[in-house]
Amino acid sequence: MLRVSSITPDSPVNISQAGLIRLSGPARAIALDVLRVNSLQTGAYVSHFKGRGMEFDESRPYQPGDDPRSIDWRVTARSSEAYTKLFREERERPVLIMTDLRATMHFATKGCFKSVNAARAAALLAWAAHHRGDRLGGIVFGDSRHRELKPRLGRQAALRYLHELVTHPDWAVNAAPDVAQEEPSLTQAIAMLKRVTHPGSMVIIISDFVGLSRTAQSYMTGIARHNEILAIFLSDPLERQLPPPGRYRLVNDEDEMDIDTYAKAARLEYRQAFKDRLQDFEIFCHRYGIHLLSLATDDDPVRFLQQALGKRTR
Repeated sequence: MLRVSSITPDSPVNISQAGLIRLSGPARAIALDVLRVNSLQTGAYVSHFKGRGMEFDESRPYQPGDDPRSIDWRVTARSSEAYTKLFREERERPVLIMTDLRATMHFATKGCFKSVNAARAAALLAWAAHHRGDRLGGIVFGDSRHRELKPRLGRQAALRYLHELVTHPDWAVNAAPDVAQEEPSLTQAIAMLKRVTHPGSMVIIISDFVGLSRTAQSYMTGIARHNEILAIFLSDPLERQLPPPGRYRLVNDEDEMDIDTYAKAARLEYRQAFKDRLQDFEIFCHRYGIHLLSLATDDDPVRFLQQALGKRTR
């Protein structure tokens, strides 16, 4: 039985098709092509923009201020003056969104499950791609299934992605993992993403990146060589830092356990372990020009993405 069956559309532990469709409106304030501008303003590392290709339009006489690298030498050689190539942005850029629904994502102590915020962020970005006229596809994966959606145009492409988010079997309380898999599901998913990504694409990976292996990192590096990557790192406040000294009980659908946070050394070690994991990932993203945003379970994905990727007005 899926958890959605008895949960309201705005549940902090699950999602609904109707709730994700309603995000189409707020997504109009999100522009994937301002990612580079906003990243520069926030001080994040930015690589050369590789996301949208440029298509030759026409040549015109050179004007002061034109980039010399754009000089059309062939036309210039046939005429008595320099000419500059003009380009226009290619439409229908492929946007691939990979959303993580593994067991580690079905967790929160504040706000919504990581999986819920991941799905809502994915829906917002899917609608933003649709409104921009891009082709939308991607991968929705968990411990039980990896589903690839090839890039397509139109509203139906967004609705198809939303449907896969809602109906994925890993929302089930007792979803059975794929025991036949030889590699961790995150590594498998990123390997699949590398196989289906064509140069010039915009690639968005939404995950808590728990268990990110060196093999998976190598796949991401390969994708980043010819594509723009945005990584959205999901986390919960409890993963960042243990609560104040005391005894606490953690409960999920099947198990419960008690934790003791009185030991100061243990609290410091716990906090440092998360900081190290996040810092290692930040360094990796910095090195290979991957844009990185951190989304917490108590963040509102709409407000968060509109602020991070909001459209600019002159």
